[in-house]
Amino acid sequence: MKAILGTKIGMTQIYSQIGEAIPVTVISAGPCVVTQIKTVKTDGYNAIKVGYCSTTEKKLNKPQLGHFKKAGTGLFNVLKEFRVDNPSDYKLNQEIKTDIFSAGDFVDVTGVSKGHGFQGVVKRHGFAGGPQTHGQSDKLRAPGAIGPQRPQKVKKGLRMAGRMGGVGSTIQKLKVVKVIPEKNILFVKGPVPGVKNGQLLISSTVKKIAAKKVQPEVKKEAKKVVKKEVKK
Repeated sequence: MKAILGTKIGMTQIYSQIGEAIPVTVISAGPCVVTQIKTVKTDGYNAIKVGYCSTTEKKLNKPQLGHFKKAGTGLFNVLKEFRVDNPSDYKLNQEIKTDIFSAGDFVDVTGVSKGHGFQGVVKRHGFAGGPQTHGQSDKLRAPGAIGPQRPQKVKKGLRMAGRMGGVGSTIQKLKVVKVIPEKNILFVKGPVPGVKNGQLLISSTVKKIAAKKVQPEVKKEAKKVVKKEVKK
């Protein structure tokens, strides 16, 4: 699995070769430094730990300082572990940059969604609300009944008002539109979770990528060729 850590810069749009405006999210990804390599023999599974976003000793605790000291790398604010197939492909202090991806690849982007505080059921869950006529006055955005008369209890998991957002969120199968390796910049089609300057995990998609469909014009031409051959 290919993966890299990054920071959300914001959204903009770029134009394709045919002049189509494509909404994209600009991500500053990497470079990430390998701080530990795990193998089946030593740890029971294959993985690597990478550090991202340099920091100072004052902002780290003793276990973190010990980890970086043992690895002989710099100090990083973000430490993340990735599962890999071949740990022998990596070395300590190796840098992982945006060149692992190219335009046309599909990725999954994970971040923390925007927090909206305490919200009602209409905004949080998309409830329609109560009727706005026939004497209705004070229950326009109320959830309605939250349980039966018997048993007199509210079932666990019922959608109600509460804290909205601020949780881990992943958007799958986003297309990489453009890569600028020398500046460590990725342009990903569409929005990604989180606020500006929020931390993101960009990894190769786990979804299956469908084969390209044949254009209708190509199909028509193929049918014409077949008909001509049949007539002959």
